[in-house]
Amino acid sequence: MNDGFAFFDIIIFAMLAGYLVFQLRRALGRRSDNQEPESKPNPEQRAEHSETDNVVAIKPNKNKNENQEQEQEETLGGLTELREKDPSFSDTDFIKGSKEAFSWIVVAFSKGEIHKLEPLLSEPLFNGFKQAIEQREADQLSLETNIVSIKSAQIHNVTVKHDQVNITVEYVTDQIKSTRNAKDEVVDGDPDTIERVTDLWTFNRNIKSKNPNWTLVRTETPSDGD
Repeated sequence: MNDGFAFFDIIIFAMLAGYLVFQLRRALGRRSDNQEPESKPNPEQRAEHSETDNVVAIKPNKNKNENQEQEQEETLGGLTELREKDPSFSDTDFIKGSKEAFSWIVVAFSKGEIHKLEPLLSEPLFNGFKQAIEQREADQLSLETNIVSIKSAQIHNVTVKHDQVNITVEYVTDQIKSTRNAKDEVVDGDPDTIERVTDLWTFNRNIKSKNPNWTLVRTETPSDGD
């Protein structure tokens, strides 16, 4: 991977150092209104990722209105500016690394592995995740999240301000999520149902920094109108 974005390399190094990072809070994603429940997959299906995982694209406009066209132009402009400042930046490498980060962070959150989250998150976001995990433990709840497949991961927005770059990625995934109480009773979700989930995650990096790592600074759920 190039020097401009060695995110995937950093992930591998982190994994070798004990920073394997896995699964995120339930509240981050939303179940699509048109997504029908599906049967629980077998173990081979759970481990399988979609063949479209490596697709890199700007999120297309679903409704051709002025605001959306302006947003797409700003995104393309941000990518152009980023490439001018950092010619070594690779869309493909970035998406590949961000998908690894997504899977590992989601699993780590699900398992309550706070120490594995800290290296990849900004301080404010890490504190929010830590608080949520601690509250879950105080309530004697356990969260299980399995990412069946990443259907798509696309660059949604790019902003460059001085040397700070923010890249927002839209993830569409199939997940199985459930929450259990101290009696091992399911109190939320369904361990036998696949949900279609959409997330927007924003990564930040100072392109002048010698540290090639990108940091997750924001997570959000797209509004129903997007």
